[in-house]
Amino acid sequence: MNGRSAAMLPAAVLVLAAGCAVGLLRILSTIGLMVPFDPNEGWNAYHAAAAIAGGPLYPPPPSFMTNNYPPLSFYIVGILSRTTADMVIAGRVVSLASFLAVVGAIAVSLRMTACSATEAAFGALVFAGCLLVNSDYVGMDDPQLLGHAVAMAGFLLVLRRRDDLLTLASAALLFTLAFFIKHNLIVMPLAVTVWLAFFDRKSALRLAIAGTMYLIIGLIAFRLVYGFDLIGVLRSARVFAFHDLAVNLSSWLVWGLLPLIVAGFLFLVRRDDPCVALCALYAVMSFLVGASYFGGSGVDVNAMFDADIALALVAGIALNRLSGRGIACTSAIITSFMLPLAVGVWANFNADWFDGNYWFHPMRDEATLAKQDIAFLRAHNGPALCETLAYCYWAGKAAEVDVFNTGQQFATHSRSDDALVRVIDTGHFAAIQLDTLSPFALDARVRQAMNRAYRVDHANDDGVFLVPR
Repeated sequence: MNGRSAAMLPAAVLVLAAGCAVGLLRILSTIGLMVPFDPNEGWNAYHAAAAIAGGPLYPPPPSFMTNNYPPLSFYIVGILSRTTADMVIAGRVVSLASFLAVVGAIAVSLRMTACSATEAAFGALVFAGCLLVNSDYVGMDDPQLLGHAVAMAGFLLVLRRRDDLLTLASAALLFTLAFFIKHNLIVMPLAVTVWLAFFDRKSALRLAIAGTMYLIIGLIAFRLVYGFDLIGVLRSARVFAFHDLAVNLSSWLVWGLLPLIVAGFLFLVRRDDPCVALCALYAVMSFLVGASYFGGSGVDVNAMFDADIALALVAGIALNRLSGRGIACTSAIITSFMLPLAVGVWANFNADWFDGNYWFHPMRDEATLAKQDIAFLRAHNGPALCETLAYCYWAGKAAEVDVFNTGQQFATHSRSDDALVRVIDTGHFAAIQLDTLSPFALDARVRQAMNRAYRVDHANDDGVFLVPR
């Protein structure tokens, strides 16, 4: 790089580092609060509790609870909860540690592809900034980032020595473990295998055979332990809508379009570079696979985390491989990654950022309100139904209804609503928490049953709370 190019990149890294540090400090200050960050937190907590207690991790068909995830994350979080005494908090700690591990693995990967320390830092911080700005998954009780952290360990092994049988077998094992943590983590091993097929067919075959063998062993073990097939568990009912696909994809492209263009240009001019080919292939495959998920109801931005990782790798490698093209090229690369982040920050701008309480006493009002509503649920003796399951979890209630997945089963006609209607008509639940009554998360017959048997006690930012008439 020339002098101005060399000064530009460290400045960009400092800006990214400062922004990420601020975001992480806020997450650290809220990680122990009994406030649900996402509806999935309580769902994950209940399943982790079942796993560590030796209960049924996969509820039987008559249950209104559903588990459509692989099992490993629940045991990992359950074990850690012995030190935190709270499954939600344990899951958040795992998520935050996994996020930092992925960021670090991206930096190490870039160093292994001959990038400088500053170029590697830029790529890693681009990923960190992307997730902090565009998602709420950092420090959230969800297995997605844990799975990526495990998969990245396999990725590093392949980069370190792709011609060694033991190394490839170890990488295949890590890729398989990542799948058994979160089942959408299939793109990285596929991209690595296809890439190896172009440069080292023997290694590609070794990786593919080892990965297939581990997958079969894992599926057989699951069958022996739980008594049914994992693939059937993963094929949960889900409404698909092209409108959702278009909205979610267009939202992600606000961040991803310019980096994708950089990835395409990098491949065009340096396609003979194995590292460039790997990152470009990974970016394209993860974009296509992630976009295909976007039409499913309830699918979130985590569907694109593989693409985010791939584009972060592209950021560092593009700076390294294209640095000889002058300051204009360097400026264009940096801008292509930092401008979308700036747009994201602007879109999320909140006047509360100028209030000291936002930083020094974060979510104080939310925590106070949640404490009141958790006490309300706890005070009503008997079972409770919570759409945001964390409220029921913290209130000491048993898991009763997975509202989202049950609603999807009703919407796709894969399950009748008769049983739930009968339960509600009897006034079985001592209290009910719903995020909103309109739109209603379940179907019309369930809504009518709730109208007959329940009345609204109060409504606030935590949702609508109902009690028997």
